[in-house]
Amino acid sequence: MDDFDLILQNGINFGRGGEKPKGEEKIKTKAKKKKYITGAHGSGSAMQKAKYREQRANRRKK
Repeated sequence: MDDFDLILQNGINFGRGGEKPKGEEKIKTKAKKKKYITGAHGSGSAMQKAKYREQRANRRKK
């Protein structure tokens, strides 16, 4: 009966088991991952986009 009384007093928490680790951010889209930005994963469209990103970055360096 002690467990039942404890549940009545405190309730039941169905939430997360612990805190998130600090400093670790989630990447929600594949487009932000390094392989997709550099075109290293083999997709033709990603490699073409990476080429355009590189050209755009190099424009500012002149």
